[in-house]
Amino acid sequence: MAEIFTLICLRVPIMRASEFVVAIMLRSSICLLLMLVPLALRAGEPAPAPKAGVSMTEIRRFTAVFDLIKQAYVDPVNDKTLMQSAIRGMLAGLDPHSEYLDQTGVQALNEDTSGSYDGLGIEVITLNGALRVIAPIDDTPAARAGIKPGDIIVRIDGTAITSENASQAVDLLRGKAGTKVKLSILHEGASVPEDYTLTREVIRVASVRVRELEPGYVYIRVVQFQEDTGNELRNKLGKLLAKEHPLRGAVLDLRSNPGGLLTSAVEISDDFLDAGVIVTTRGRLKQADLSFSATPGDLLDGAPLVVLVDNGTASAAEIVTGALKDNHRALVMGRRTFGKGSVQTVLPLDDTHAVKLTTARYYTPDGTSIQAAGIAPDIELADLKLTVRNAPPSLVRGERDLPNHLKGELEGEKNNERDGASDGLLDDYALNEALIVLKGMALRRPPPAAPAAPSAH
Repeated sequence: MAEIFTLICLRVPIMRASEFVVAIMLRSSICLLLMLVPLALRAGEPAPAPKAGVSMTEIRRFTAVFDLIKQAYVDPVNDKTLMQSAIRGMLAGLDPHSEYLDQTGVQALNEDTSGSYDGLGIEVITLNGALRVIAPIDDTPAARAGIKPGDIIVRIDGTAITSENASQAVDLLRGKAGTKVKLSILHEGASVPEDYTLTREVIRVASVRVRELEPGYVYIRVVQFQEDTGNELRNKLGKLLAKEHPLRGAVLDLRSNPGGLLTSAVEISDDFLDAGVIVTTRGRLKQADLSFSATPGDLLDGAPLVVLVDNGTASAAEIVTGALKDNHRALVMGRRTFGKGSVQTVLPLDDTHAVKLTTARYYTPDGTSIQAAGIAPDIELADLKLTVRNAPPSLVRGERDLPNHLKGELEGEKNNERDGASDGLLDDYALNEALIVLKGMALRRPPPAAPAAPSAH
């Protein structure tokens, strides 16, 4: 899943894995650990006041379980597998976003932030032992199959997803391009899962798409916050704004955007703000306390802005939404966002292994933590879809259709009625509503000042 990551790794002392493994992998591990206890504990001497740390009781319990598994589990399990499972379980018990990354995990993380990998184009999260869809990425096998945010993946190639294998099941979604995978998906509100057979593809995610909805009204779609998203937005929007039509307003579509890099979210927010705080982060370590503010320069030059969000708008996408909303730069429409208000930092253990650890919470400019609460839209929209009516259009749509009508002076001019089919508005209820509101906002904006007339000399 594409989380919020800091690009600056927090410098914290990390015990080398080998130093700890030696102490617990021996069969006589309990005795070995007891040797590390201060000599004062021997011969009945009074023990010093307990210090913060793992108690001997917990260490004994861990090593006892370790030994029991080694001796009595139905199949032999090697020490390396047990230790890696223990590490994964330790991190999984913290929150859904902290995890141990082996070489495959590190590679997948790098692919997510660069925007190119082999898979289905689906962002998932392990939650309460289930594999839940956060969002499908636009124009990928998952999106084309109709998989939606909130869906639960019940089986992958016939293997049931359980709390024991949910974390590892994520790797099964990826694979060589051209290979097939069968998913059993339980849609929200459904009682029976539905089967899908998808073909993996090389997923090259263009993180930004820009087009014109109508003359003067721009549509900006940000799919994911990757390393180059800021540059991509400025280049594509700059080319569109160079056209003849003066800009009257823009829609920023962050629906089903699962997030990405914190720095990229700050960069995009700054592109639409002239001033003000964008986001702050607070953690236990001093290095985790950060604050980001906007710099002068608004790509839209103050033109009205509407942000579209839904339940799949998560993580870095919520940072942008909160920054634009709290700074009163944009009107937010849609449905309440996902509510991921934490920051993960990747802490390398060695060249091929790392820990992705939740190190901070983030706060919107108003000082609000949206963790588990999400961002409520200014205007809430139902999850509806527009369809073409079955009945044929009326034969009489106006005066010009009446027989023997009085000829109008402008009757011969081109009819400017739009069917919406060419710009994607036909079946997108939320985008239609956003454009209507945007036009109302544009009407309230003062017209640009006319150029001063040249003075006579």
